[in-house]
Amino acid sequence: MAQGFLTALDVEERTEAEAVLLVVSELVTNAVRHAGGMTGFGLRAGPGTVTVTVADASRVPPQACPADPAQPGGFGWALVNHLARKVDVHIQPGGKTVSAVLPLAHTLTQRPERPGTDAAAAFSM
Repeated sequence: MAQGFLTALDVEERTEAEAVLLVVSELVTNAVRHAGGMTGFGLRAGPGTVTVTVADASRVPPQACPADPAQPGGFGWALVNHLARKVDVHIQPGGKTVSAVLPLAHTLTQRPERPGTDAAAAFSM
């Protein structure tokens, strides 16, 4: 899904696309492993940004794990905060929504018009 979204937006910078895909992977994995499962997912593109939104069934905010070299993982939340320009956690009845805004080198409004893409391209489920 996320790869198709980025392809439709014509994101050419490989490192930008990889950062978005990594944040998607980390937020979805955190929701499944630590927060009772994913209850919603969204991608939204705006001028110079892509926002990744993942909702889950836990009202507990994500926390950085202490590093344990003997155990795999534990770097996801720190990685999300490092890659994103802004991260918000919104607690609501029945769970929370985590949103991460990542920068893009170009804005959608600066590109030539393409059918199906605009300054507010979005995908959600």
